[in-house]
Parts: sequence; structure tokens; C-alpha cells
Amino acid sequence: MSNLLKERIESLGLILPPAPKPLGVYRPLLVVGDYLYVSGQGPILNDRGLITGKVGGTLNRDQGKNAARQVGLTMLSTLVTHMESGLRIKRVIKVLGMVNATPEFEEHPYVVNGFSELMAEVFGEEHGIGVRSAVGMSLPQNIAVEIEAHFLLEK
Repeated sequence: MSNLLKERIESLGLILPPAPKPLGVYRPLLVVGDYLYVSGQGPILNDRGLITGKVGGTLNRDQGKNAARQVGLTMLSTLVTHMESGLRIKRVIKVLGMVNATPEFEEHPYVVNGFSELMAEVFGEEHGIGVRSAVGMSLPQNIAVEIEAHFLLEK
């Protein structure tokens, strides 16, 4: 893992939760050529608890957005913990944001902005914002948001 990413995280005053352990048969991240794929992450808190609930039900849109930001912190923790030393992320390519929402809730993009805004803070607007999808569904363990992402590595 690049010391630059660690330094950037520290300079922003971000506090990362513990990196999650896989709860199934998958890898937290995988490097293929110049691409880094990160498995879906949930909103893990510093005490290892989860932000749970349905957006549009027990959670309002701002609480959902905060949960998506927490997913970003969780993903950064996964990167810091599991990336091989020497690898450097050049940019965010693709984000898939999944929001645990009631059928009536329609502001999924607003919620996933919590993640995207954090990536823009960490990597800069030019490299921290990629293409994105934001959808609503039911999520495991009733977590509020799950996000997976693809990154381009520096050559």
C-alpha cells in the first residue's frame, strides 16, 4: 500500500474502522493487470458495529448518505490493510452503490454521494470521481448501504 494514501487519509483527519473480514467465499480485493477490484463493503463503525436500517424507513436520506460515507471509510481501511505495498491508486473507475431502501424511496444517488464525495476528498475531484450506479434493494444483515468499486492503478 502506498504511503501516499496513508498520508492523505491522515492529513484529512479520517478515522478508519477495522477492515472487515470476508463473510463468504471471496477476496476483499483483487488486482488484475492495472485494475483493482474491491468487493462490496458495508458501513462498519469503529467498534465493529454496523449501520443498519432501511433508508426511507428507519433511516432518512441524510442518515443514508452518512452510512455511504462510512462505507467509504470502510473501503479505505480495506485498501490500507490488504493492498500490496508499492501499489498506487491512480483513479476511481466505477462505483456500484446499493442502498437498503423502502420501495417508495427514490433518492439512491443522493445517498451514494456520501461515498463519492469522500473519494473526491481523498483522491481529488479529477481522480476520485468515476462512473457510478446507485440502486435500491434489500441488503444482507440489514446494512444500510453496500458499495463495490473498481480502481485504476499507476503503472
